[in-house]
Parts: sequence; C-alpha cells; structure tokens
Amino acid sequence: MVKHLLYLFTFILASCATGEKSSPNVFFAGEIVNPTSNYVHLFKGDKVIDSAKLDDRNRFSFELDSVTEGLHHFTHDPEIQYVFLEKGDSLMMRLNTVDFDESLVFSGKGEEINNFLLELFLANEEEVRKVWDFYKLSTDEFAKKIDSLKQQKLDILTRLNTEGSLSKKEEKVASASVLYTYNTYKEAYPFKHRRLYGEKSITNVPDSFYDYRKNLTFNDKDLTYLRPYYKFMVNHVGNLSYMTCSEKCEIKNDMVRNNLHFNKHKLKLIDSLVQEKELKDNLFRYVAFDYLLKHDSEKNNEDFIDAFHKLSSNNRHMDEIDALYESIKNIQPNKKIPAVQVHDIVGKQVSLQEIAKNKKTVFYFWSGTDRKHFENIKKRITKLSREKPKYSYVGINVKTEETNWKALLKNSGLDSEKQYRADDFDKLTKALIVYPLNKCIITEDDVIVDAFANVYGSF
Repeated sequence: MVKHLLYLFTFILASCATGEKSSPNVFFAGEIVNPTSNYVHLFKGDKVIDSAKLDDRNRFSFELDSVTEGLHHFTHDPEIQYVFLEKGDSLMMRLNTVDFDESLVFSGKGEEINNFLLELFLANEEEVRKVWDFYKLSTDEFAKKIDSLKQQKLDILTRLNTEGSLSKKEEKVASASVLYTYNTYKEAYPFKHRRLYGEKSITNVPDSFYDYRKNLTFNDKDLTYLRPYYKFMVNHVGNLSYMTCSEKCEIKNDMVRNNLHFNKHKLKLIDSLVQEKELKDNLFRYVAFDYLLKHDSEKNNEDFIDAFHKLSSNNRHMDEIDALYESIKNIQPNKKIPAVQVHDIVGKQVSLQEIAKNKKTVFYFWSGTDRKHFENIKKRITKLSREKPKYSYVGINVKTEETNWKALLKNSGLDSEKQYRADDFDKLTKALIVYPLNKCIITEDDVIVDAFANVYGSF
C-alpha cells in the first residue's frame, strides 16, 4: 500500500543530497528515453516560463537566474508532471516515456520534495481500487480506513522532514498533497456510497465526518495548481452545492445534478468562498465547461452564460469560455454543420458540409496517438456499418502526422475514401467541440441532427 513511499524514504536516507540553497539560480535538467516530442516546456501556473529542446542524446536543461519558488510543472507532449523549484536547486531527472510516471526519478538539490510528491501520486494511483471498495462501508468504517491511509503518508512525511530538512514551503505543499487527497475521498463518499447501493437519497453523515473543513484555506496561491488541492475544491463545491440545493430549493435529490439551477448554485458558492483570484477563475472555468459540454438547451445555456458574466466578469478564461459557448450555439440541431476544411487520402481539401451533402452521415473522430481507442473505434464502425447501413460513417483524424495517418489506414480495414484528416486540430476542436473522443456528430444532408452523440451509446 505504501511500498513506493517506503522505498522513497529508504532511498533518501541513503543518498539525499541536501545542502544550503544559497544561490538564487536554479538548474533543472534531465534525460528522456524514447522521447515523444522534441521539447520540454516548463510552466508556472498556466504560463510557460521556458522551453528547452532535446539534444542528440535526448537531454535538456533549464538555467534560470531567478524563480518564483514553489510548484511548477513540465510537459513533454502529451505527458505532464510536477516539479517543485526553489532558489539554489540543482535538480536532475530521468524518465522513459514508455512508463512515464513510474520511471521518473529526481536527484540532486531539491530531490526530496519532488520524489515525495511523485511517489505519493503513484501510491494514490495504486489505492484507487481499494478506496472504491471502501465506499461500500458505513460512514464510521470508511472514515477510519481513509484516516489510516492519510496518517501513514503523514508519518512518512514527518520522517522525511526530520532527515531531509524540507523548507517551510516544501513541507506545506507536501502536507497539503496528503491532506487534500484523502479529504477528497470524504467529500465524494455520500455520492459514491449511494451509487453503489442504488439508494434514492444521499447518506447522512455526522458533522464530525467533515471536521477537516474547519481548517480549509481558500486563499493560498502556493496551492492553486496543486492537483490534490484543486480536485478537492471541485468536489467540495459540488458537495456543498448539492446539499444546499436538495435542502433549500425544493428539488428532489435525483434531479439536482447536471442542470442549470445546480450549476448556478456552484457559481454563487465559488464566488462567496474563494478569495485567491487564479483559483476562483479556474473553478469558474471548470463549472462553465462542465455545464456547457453537457449540451443543455440553447435557452438554458444563454441563462447560464449571463449568470457567469455577472459573477466573473473579469475571469482570465473569459475568451475561452465565450468561444466555447458560441461554438455550442453553432452546432445545435437543425443548423448546418460548420464548413471546417479537412483533407482526404489524396490530399484534396474538402469541407464537412460537402462531405455530408445528400446523405445521412455519422462523423466520428480518432487519433494515432491513442492506439487502443483506434482499435476499438475500428471494431465499432465495422459493426455499425453492418447493422445501420443507412448512415455513411466518416472518420476525422486528429493529432496524427500525415504519413503515420496513411500508414495506420492502410491496414485498418476502414474505407479510405471515407477518411479525412484535420491539419488544424485547435480549429476543428473549437468548431465541433471534439470532446470526449468517443463523441460523434449525426447529420442529415448537411444539417445537424445531434452534435453530441456517442459512437457507442447513440445507436
């Protein structure tokens, strides 16, 4: 259960490279085995602060004259992972993209906090199935199990802090990673428990179950982009909004979720609770995307976006949210499918409207970067073509180089004359809202019947 973290503790005792971090400079470098891209990008929050190109030995390095101390993240497309940086750090990392997170290891000044956060992440991934079984337990039994797992990680952190001498900011982020991870399970418990038992109403829990809520902070910039903290906030807002709606708004429990009323409650709650600007903006963005992508009626969408603008008029994500709203308006039933340009197998450019003309069409999507999805989609389209022959099944490829796309099609068994490739993934995504990848768009002639269908569940 904690084998990753126990290994980490032993490793640090044997080889930690601690020392005074007197220099303001930061050095962060590493090697990537089996790279999937030519670059590594370093972020603080949602802003790129530097980029490094891999050399001929697949190595990269960042040399920063100064750094905003705290949590950062780096990306090597399509993967992403944390890195905590403080002044004076000289940090090395190595990973193999075949097993990205599991192979990643840090060494040098700053290794203690980074290896702890990584191994905590891996340990939590291993515990997911175990915790799912815990949701079947009574409230008291569940709390004991979760508190026990939480205390194990906190004990390891205490020993690490004694031997490794973490800075105050490092200790705060590490502790928050533990606390918010396990408290998120408690926020989710009433809903997961009900689902597992098929109950109509939410399980009542004693006030003591949520004792940790007395110590929550909604105004700590150091935690804004910490994954466990953000995930907790999403669940916490959902929990409080649900309980408020079900108790005060005369709405039956099984009708609260995923509607306009419930999501407007979320917006008001975020506005009243959260002080830290970036966290507030990010949570508002989450609610907006979560609601709009569930394709409510056009009138309800308009009502929601009006409420959003009133509560978060200076949101840093406003342009993105408005663009999503406009795109969803443009793909409502009885509207023409957007005239997005794609390329056929011989390189000819053609619009989706031309492809859909004079026939019933199902547009589905796939990517060469997700081979499992591609294999599944091939089987599904073959089955649908046989069982529902009245439709023309048209594949739109995204995020795949042209030569690789053609190679994948060659042995796929799919009709290459009904396969197209989008050069501009961002433009396609914005116009058609390609999310999730199992989505499909059904048209008759070139008019939309359902732009939010699912290739597995809508036929």
